[in-house]
Amino acid sequence: MANVVVVGSQWGDEGKGKIVDWLSERADVVVRFQGGHNAGHTLVIDGTTYKLSLLPSGVVRPGKLAVIGNGVVIDPHALVAEIDRLADQDVAVTPDNLKIAGNATLILSLHRELDGFREDAASNSGTKIGTTRRGIGPAYEDKVGRRAIRVMDLKNTDTLPAKVDRLLTHHNALRRGLGHSEISHDTIMEELTSVADRILPFRETVWRLLDGKRKAGARILFEGAQGTLLDIDHGTYPFVTSSNTVAGQASAGSGMGPGSVGYVLGITKAYTTRVGEGPFPTEQENEVGQFLGERGHEFGTVTGRKRRCGWFDAVLVRQAVATNGITGIALTKLDVLDGLEEIKICTGYRLDGKEIDHFPESQGAQARVEPIYETLEGWQDTTVGARSWNDLPAQAVKYVRHVEELIGAPVALLSTSPERDDTILVTDPFQG
Repeated sequence: MANVVVVGSQWGDEGKGKIVDWLSERADVVVRFQGGHNAGHTLVIDGTTYKLSLLPSGVVRPGKLAVIGNGVVIDPHALVAEIDRLADQDVAVTPDNLKIAGNATLILSLHRELDGFREDAASNSGTKIGTTRRGIGPAYEDKVGRRAIRVMDLKNTDTLPAKVDRLLTHHNALRRGLGHSEISHDTIMEELTSVADRILPFRETVWRLLDGKRKAGARILFEGAQGTLLDIDHGTYPFVTSSNTVAGQASAGSGMGPGSVGYVLGITKAYTTRVGEGPFPTEQENEVGQFLGERGHEFGTVTGRKRRCGWFDAVLVRQAVATNGITGIALTKLDVLDGLEEIKICTGYRLDGKEIDHFPESQGAQARVEPIYETLEGWQDTTVGARSWNDLPAQAVKYVRHVEELIGAPVALLSTSPERDDTILVTDPFQG
């Protein structure tokens, strides 16, 4: 039996929510290990839609333990609001089914404001990254700078004021430099104390909890946010998120050793999308991109931003397979390609007149690469709701098999609609 890490193999938005929910039925514990409330998962269960940002997908399933690990940055007010929204949908989130790492970093209002100040300034200079303005990056900066306020600090009221003062020494200098007024000590203290009673009951020493669950034979599912190409080290820097999104972060962001992870499942969309600024070699700013966006309902779960759409990029996914150690992929949204006369796949790039088989590291080179396409025949029959290979058109099967060959990883699951049961299981990751 293997514990499973779920990662996005593209720029995020690959349909991780449905797959994680599908797997969570087989899991005992679901762990979120990085990111913040800038990413979201949409789950459709028995006709009811749940939109999650911070809470692990397993929280909507009775009898499962959801865990927010130390690698996550948490806006406490956003978390409370999300818990309350689920309560309105008759999903009870309590300390019995949710645990939060005491050493997880908190996102404060000053982080959100700084995020917005910087994006506004960057918009004027043409260097905008395209963040969600939710304070994710500034919170991670404070974590690395060793001045962050963490969940555990909410309980230690005797030491909290001094930590807030240290944090404000840094942030008020930044605010002055950006032409904005300082923020007061009392404002931040009130912000923290007003939410402490709602957050502290969930506090847990997560590494110890997970170690005990592992030793007891529990099935643990690690849930990532965003995608590999938004990884702070391995993504399209600087147009990336502020954390490591690759599978290796599951260990660092939860406190479990690498040997505790057995199977890495890469969620992979049958075409490519991204939100925000940055390079996108296979982007289709034409009727094809419009078709994919409309058919695939390509709008962000959290922000509602329209996603950029393009053909499947096998080069990028092949790199994701390598950097994550992906064992198998879950191919999603195959049904969006239904009805196309022909389908293109990027199999390589041309850079300054030379063919290359990888995505270059430098920002300038990433902007200059030109995709090399292979054209496949499309299919006219529908794949929507298919639950076995025999339900798929022959050309759709050919497409899937060719994707496997190009990326160097097999399809473990194939998703043919947002409904969780419309899934073809090839390999059970928990048995991998």
